[in-house]
Amino acid sequence: MGTAGAVISRREALRRGAAAVALTGLACTRRPVGRRRARKSPVAILKAASYEADLADTLARGAALCGLDVRGKRVLLKPNLVEHVSGAPIHTPIEVLAAAIELVERLGAAEIVIGEGPGHRRDTWFLTEEAGYRSGIRDFDRRFVDLNLDDVELAAGFGDAGRLYLPRTVLRADLIVSVARMKTHHWAGATLAMKNLFGVVPGALYGWPKNFLHQTGISRAAAGLCRLLPRSFAIVDGIVGMEGNGPIQGRAKPCGVVVMGPDLAAVDATCCRIMGIDPEKIEYLRPGWAPGEVLESNIEQRGESVGQSRTPFALMPEWEHVRLA
Repeated sequence: MGTAGAVISRREALRRGAAAVALTGLACTRRPVGRRRARKSPVAILKAASYEADLADTLARGAALCGLDVRGKRVLLKPNLVEHVSGAPIHTPIEVLAAAIELVERLGAAEIVIGEGPGHRRDTWFLTEEAGYRSGIRDFDRRFVDLNLDDVELAAGFGDAGRLYLPRTVLRADLIVSVARMKTHHWAGATLAMKNLFGVVPGALYGWPKNFLHQTGISRAAAGLCRLLPRSFAIVDGIVGMEGNGPIQGRAKPCGVVVMGPDLAAVDATCCRIMGIDPEKIEYLRPGWAPGEVLESNIEQRGESVGQSRTPFALMPEWEHVRLA
């Protein structure tokens, strides 16, 4: 998870102030073009008609297709809870998060932690109550960590020799599962498993709505975080996504799929193709920049095909240029 320094309290990190923000080398190191993995990145697409389906079984099939192994590991589940508006398809639904918990329990995880650091509201526990997590998920209070307020460690590897304070809970996880929602984004084009990692950056240090990451550049920050946290797995809920003016003010878009895989860039590229978006036109997914596979030729699609699953999402006018031909 990067090179971690000594644990410091949030108060001490705040005291250091400028040192926490004055990072060096913010440009993300590009992966050399032409350097390929020995094996293609597996991505599973699974049908899921509604949230009333047996999602634990759906996720179990996806995990088997992708070879997910969490036995004896400390697993951090990172939902998308950037904001909550009743009835709006903004956050990770409780049904998907509960199914993800059941999945890693079945697979023998040694410890399961749920963590989120919302980018808009500072009262994280209020959001977990509004989303139904606290009342609907067993042992939620014992398992949940507010990543905005967790003690932090200094991690190296954010761009060229850049360093970033991250929650101790994040850095000590053996595996981070990004449980995202399939949405368009008014600034980045699409927000999926990689962009969901913004929620691991502590707001108590870097502001709301993750001011530092926006100043760095959304695409550079998304790619940088993905490189910094390579031991990750993606579960993207496309049962009902969001189209148009996402990630908060868009409209519901039923898509009827869940997309899973160990390569977050490959999963996000596949989600884009399902959404009718050309991933190579999304900055943080460009070949040679993305910390993973993006080209279809380097992705092994399992389960359903992209063609069978394609459901074009409505895009804001300024993003029409990223639409697949």
